[in-house]
Amino acid sequence: MEFQDLVRERRSIRGYQNKPVPRAVIEEIIEIAKGAPSSMNTQPWHVHVVTGAPLDRIRQGNTENMVSGVPPKRDFPMKEAYEGLHRKRQIEVAVQLFEAMGIERNDKERRTDWVMRGFRQFDAPVSLVLTYDKCLEPAAISHFDLGAVSYGIVLAAWERGLGTVINGQGIMQSDVVRKHANIPDDQNIMICIAMGYPNDEFVANEVKSRREKTDTFVRFVGFEDA
Repeated sequence: MEFQDLVRERRSIRGYQNKPVPRAVIEEIIEIAKGAPSSMNTQPWHVHVVTGAPLDRIRQGNTENMVSGVPPKRDFPMKEAYEGLHRKRQIEVAVQLFEAMGIERNDKERRTDWVMRGFRQFDAPVSLVLTYDKCLEPAAISHFDLGAVSYGIVLAAWERGLGTVINGQGIMQSDVVRKHANIPDDQNIMICIAMGYPNDEFVANEVKSRREKTDTFVRFVGFEDA
């Protein structure tokens, strides 16, 4: 697949077939993605690939904690609520998804169920948990680097017929994830990526979030025609 077609066709997948993903395919995806650039070649990422019973225990622990009101816990500070234009874009994609799924604004039960799907890592057969060494804190540049390798993972997966969604909800209960994925205490959990074969009957999988026009966020400086 041409790179530009790969980028334009890829979308986030939130509904998966109940079908295992071969380890060899995941290894191939990571082998490609590790070519992502990193600050001064630090390559600060660790990838913990979780499936089967350990992943089921993470889903269960996440769900139980959220239902019982345990506050989310991340391994690093983050802004919990978006504002302004960023909030507008967040709402826009939520509206796209709810419309596709036929979830009405006043349907509290189905809206809650949708949120809980995120904490269950969208019931995907595989979750890739990305971490970095705590000794790198404050780790803003390492976060940037893990973002780069994450994008490599989702593109390489898509090229092989696998869907993904980069999922912050799935690791909001970091203690649960750390315990069942057996993640060392000297690593911070950054994000997880749900992965599996897309369920073509899950209508939200057809949703592709909209992008702003390029001239709304790009400036050209020093060009003759600027």
